[in-house]
Amino acid sequence: MVERLEKVVAQALKYVDGDNYLLAVLVSKRAEELSQNGIGTSFLSKEFIRSKSLTRNTDIALYELAERKVAFTIS
Repeated sequence: MVERLEKVVAQALKYVDGDNYLLAVLVSKRAEELSQNGIGTSFLSKEFIRSKSLTRNTDIALYELAERKVAFTIS
């Protein structure tokens, strides 16, 4: 599982141009949205979430970023 998670983090880091801080902020904010609105609002399919055994909002948010399902702007 650790190796697989490292690959997901690496994919997500590519999406944010290697900015660890930005990735942490985006995962945190998206996880908070999922917490408030429910996992049903995820951009990932329920089948994908089940197949990866994702149970925490932070894991779902990280996968959403790695899969480029979440758009963001820097202001």
